[in-house]
Amino acid sequence: MKQRHKRLIFIVGGLAGLGLAATFVFNALNSNMQFFFSPTEVVANKAPQNTSFRLGGLVKEGSLDREDDGLTVHFLVTDNAETIPVTYKGILPDLFREGQGIVTQGRFNEAGDFVATEVLAKHDEEYMPPEVADALEKAKQANKAAEGAI
Repeated sequence: MKQRHKRLIFIVGGLAGLGLAATFVFNALNSNMQFFFSPTEVVANKAPQNTSFRLGGLVKEGSLDREDDGLTVHFLVTDNAETIPVTYKGILPDLFREGQGIVTQGRFNEAGDFVATEVLAKHDEEYMPPEVADALEKAKQANKAAEGAI
């Protein structure tokens, strides 16, 4: 076999291996992505049913309920159009409070409650995650449109 043919086989094999590696990397990244959903989207069944995802909105005023163990909390996440019950067992961020924008990560249990594995709170009075702000604005516009149609 000529040197030229050996070099061509080496290049084609290298490109095939590189393509295979890129396919594995992109597949792994896609399966590990966590998408954000608002309560309105969750109620409309746009959120995945059997996988973990992020739920964001505001903690509804007066909905925070702590159990006696000191770690388990129940609260409602709303986008001012729909509300989702959330259960979280763990230490909440220091900035967590009612009326505040949050993003929680978790999945639904058999009872239909969202069981969070992580709760993220905003960092200061001015910041709100862009996804939460967009979802709240969309819900606000939908409420205005619904009131105008009545």
